[in-house]
Amino acid sequence: MTVVVGVDGCPPSRSALRLAAQEARCRQVPLIAVSAYEPPLGKPAGGYPIGTLHTGDDERAATESTLRDAVSKELGDQAEQADLRVSEGLAGHVIVETARQTHAQLIVLATSPGKPMLPGTVSQYVLHKAECPVMLVPSGSPALQPADQSKGEAPR
Repeated sequence: MTVVVGVDGCPPSRSALRLAAQEARCRQVPLIAVSAYEPPLGKPAGGYPIGTLHTGDDERAATESTLRDAVSKELGDQAEQADLRVSEGLAGHVIVETARQTHAQLIVLATSPGKPMLPGTVSQYVLHKAECPVMLVPSGSPALQPADQSKGEAPR
């Protein structure tokens, strides 16, 4: 049993990451932070040099770096307790598949900025396909501000 959280590095997904970590601690289960990347779409038209193409390895490395940075920044000392997973594919599919494989108790996702209660395409897919409860975290929730900001420090 696990708690799975989708992380893309944007501020709302960082809030979801913090909440997912709290849920995992309360449930005493592992936290799995998941990011997905889509493979490059072949050769560009218009005569672009081959050196400008991003490879699948480049995309994976960039996604891994973003995920690692987000988990480290948001979870601090507890970052080492999170299992980080990066997979090629559509984000919704990757999240649902990870949750299924790990027998997740809960999936945590952020809502889109500007639409705090409307699920985006990834959230809609996960809501329809998940085999466990899904929690949508509204962006900008005051209860989910980083720990240093909740103690009265100025935002960075």
